[in-house]
Amino acid sequence: MKTIIKGIRTSLGLSQQEFADLIGVTFAAVNRWENGHAMPNSMAQSRIYDVCAEREVPLIDLILNKIRNAVSQISPKEGRMILYHGSKSGIIGDIAPISRDHCDFGRGFYMGTQPEQPLTLICDFEKSKFYVVSLDLQSLDVFQVPADIEWAMLVAYHRGKMERIQGSPLYNRYQDMLRNRDVVIGSIANDRMFYVLDNFFLGNITDTALIKSLSALQLGEQVVCITQNACNAVRIEKEIPLSALERRCLQNISAENRARGISLANDICRTHRREGKYFDEILDGLD
Repeated sequence: MKTIIKGIRTSLGLSQQEFADLIGVTFAAVNRWENGHAMPNSMAQSRIYDVCAEREVPLIDLILNKIRNAVSQISPKEGRMILYHGSKSGIIGDIAPISRDHCDFGRGFYMGTQPEQPLTLICDFEKSKFYVVSLDLQSLDVFQVPADIEWAMLVAYHRGKMERIQGSPLYNRYQDMLRNRDVVIGSIANDRMFYVLDNFFLGNITDTALIKSLSALQLGEQVVCITQNACNAVRIEKEIPLSALERRCLQNISAENRARGISLANDICRTHRREGKYFDEILDGLD
């Protein structure tokens, strides 16, 4: 938190006293915040957020810089991949593939290659925790999902959207796709992609529009340990606390991402509305 406060004040070009006057606190309070000896209370954090919004302080950049600085101090062993994980209530006990069933790639331990997605996923939960983790992929069976219709159909299977064709060759294909795998890596269905995927499953857009959106939105990747063997290869490197100020910023970013994604997807869908096949047509095997 101390680096965030100092970063905000520096962005505003203010002394500690000037910043204190702007927020309505004492110089000593700001000095303690920046030295890490105290935290702003909820009222002060709310006021700081309002100032950031009014004066267009790039708060999200400060949050990401804080995380990058934390990562720069980590020296994972050779071959370990640095990843990010967000938990709504924190990791308790051993890491295990125990997410809810209808996640993108089924039950697993989900991590992102970039911090933004797990951050926005957990920002609404007061007791949530954010972690920097590492994963040793050696000796693990890894499946890379291509960023095309295969990704969308695999997500459809795991989200329970293909039940009406249960037992068919198409259903069995995606049921078996991750069999005997330890780790799956594929695009993240983040705030910007939920809208597009839902509209594909509802039959409002075609596979062509979906794939074009997937490419244009430039999503990061998620790395999912789907076996206990893979989870045993995960190590928590650092837990990074999030203040109410940071959570509020991330909530706003999440809403903005969703709005931008909807706008972009709508433009793409209008352009390609007559191209490709709808989800029901794919399920029914129509040419």
